[in-house]
Formats: sequence, structure tokens, C-alpha cells
Amino acid sequence: MADRRQTKAQRQEAANENRIWILYGLLGLIVVLYALWNNAFIGAFALILIVYILFMEFRASLKSRGTKQSLYDIAITIGVIAVIWVVLILVLQTTSPVDVVASCSMLPNLQRGDLVLLHGIGNMSQFLSSEHVPVVNVPASTFNSTLSDMSGEWVSYYAYDPADKSMVTSMLRNGYSIGLYNNKCIYTYQYLQQYQNYASCYVNGSAQEGKLIQYNFTVSRVAISGQQSANEVVTSPIRINGQPIIENYSNPIIVYSTTSRDFFPKEDIIHRVYAAIHSGGSYYLLTKGDNNPGLDMEYANYPVNQSDVVGYVVARVPVVGYLKLILSGQLSSVEGCNQTIER
Repeated sequence: MADRRQTKAQRQEAANENRIWILYGLLGLIVVLYALWNNAFIGAFALILIVYILFMEFRASLKSRGTKQSLYDIAITIGVIAVIWVVLILVLQTTSPVDVVASCSMLPNLQRGDLVLLHGIGNMSQFLSSEHVPVVNVPASTFNSTLSDMSGEWVSYYAYDPADKSMVTSMLRNGYSIGLYNNKCIYTYQYLQQYQNYASCYVNGSAQEGKLIQYNFTVSRVAISGQQSANEVVTSPIRINGQPIIENYSNPIIVYSTTSRDFFPKEDIIHRVYAAIHSGGSYYLLTKGDNNPGLDMEYANYPVNQSDVVGYVVARVPVVGYLKLILSGQLSSVEGCNQTIER
């Protein structure tokens, strides 16, 4: 009788294990579907499923191994993860060796949900030189003057209807003109939901005269999912202290932390280095998403101080990062994921 009860318990345990493996397979399928469609409902279902799997795993462990052994197993798992993390920190020379791409601003090179491996930057001067990033030397007085009044640098070229300068878009259509607008002004009206006032954000091209960083524009084709490609106004090239610099897609991709004064939310940004400014013994990086029409600095952000750089991307693992996005609640679709700037 005892043997029969034991056999029944073993069969039940095996059935539970099979059920959990089926749930893991279902989770993998749902994560792939979420990666393809970026649907918030699919992401929410994946989050619920993850919680349920963890509950099932813990309950099965309690039944088969007991509370004490289960807690011991959890402690061992946490310890192993901690050791792996410390090894990555030591090898890659950064306190944050792993990150996840949360937006589509780096398409097509990096996809939303990519897990990226980062390497620290010890000597910024050597790094920029080895990566052939253009560096412009700027007197400290000039650079500090720019930082004290950045509003003139927060400008972008947009397409607009000449009959109504309030209509601003990056997409160029027949009959549209291209003009320079102040992004800080645009954001203010968006916040107030007074979109008709964009006309007051128009600035004359001569407003860039005397500015440390000056922008020009070109028109690129944009592939849009399910639609015909369109024309988009993008920044290229720029001039830093009079030196012309064009976009180079072989420049390194870095991860940097925004600050409270930046318009971008306080988080890690994964973008490519466009150019660098050397001033007062420090380096300040100008960055841009490959799939963004303008530089980060055009959108009410400050040049990236070298101290805010977490590291540079050395490898990526597709899809895996979606698990972090799901667990952190980043479930909703992201703007710009349905279009890619063609080169």
C-alpha cells in the first residue's frame, strides 16, 4: 500500500513538472508574439503567466523538498546570479554590464527587447580616438556660455504647410515647406494641449548664427509598416564651432543616464555617438538614435557628460530583454516602431 501511495505521489509530481514545462513553452510563445506585435494585452498576459509559473514552481518545491530546502534552493539561486553579475562587472569594467533596449529609436541595428552587453569606458580620450569619433575642441568659456542658455540649441527642422505654420510634422508631403522650430516651445504647447499655436515656435534660420552647434537638414526615405514609404526631414549634417560633421553609423553605441534637467525621462538611453566636444578637460557627447530624425540635444536635452556614460554596446541578444520589459510594466506599444529611416 505504501509503495502504491508513493507511486501515485511520484505520478502527481511528474504531472506537475510536465504542466510547468508546458507553461514555460506557452510563455516563450507569448513573449515572441509580444515581440512581434507589441500589444499591451499580450504583455499583461505574459506578466500574469510569469507570476503564475513562479507560484507553481514554489508550490511544487514545497511539496517535494519542504520549506527549509526550498528556501535554501532560492538562496543558492540568488547567490549564483550575484556571482555571475560580479564576474560580468569585473570583466566588462562597468557597474551595469547588461541593459535592455526599450524603444525603437535604434532601428534597424537594435530592436526593442534586445538585451545588450556593455563594456565600460576607462579613458574617454582613448576610446573616442580608437572608435574614430570626431572630437571638436571648444574653449571652456564658449561651452559654458552655451550651457547657460540652451534654448537656442533646442531646434529642429520640420515640414509644414506654408499656409499655416502651426502644422508641424517630420514627414514631407507635396506642397510642404521645411523650416526651423524651437522644440522647447513645441513641448510647452503640447503640454498645454494648444497645438494650434505651433506657428509661434517657428524661428528664422538666422537664429542659428553664432550658436556653438548648428543644424542642417536632408530628406530621407522612411519605410512604414503596411504603407508606402514616405519622405522625412532629418538632421544632417551639423556644425560644431564651425566644423562640419556628418552622421556616421559606424560610430559606437553607448548607454548613458539622463539627468533631471533633460527633457528625456530620467533613465538609461541607448543611442549612437554622433560627435564629441572637448572642453575644460572633460568630454561631452552628442548622441542620436539611428531611427530618430534629430540629435538628442535638439529635443531639449543637454550634451552627455562623460561621467554619465554607463558603457558602450559590445553584443546583443534578441528578444530576451522582453522579459525585463514585461516585468517592469513597459507593456504599451512604443511610438516609431512601425517605421524605419532608410539609408
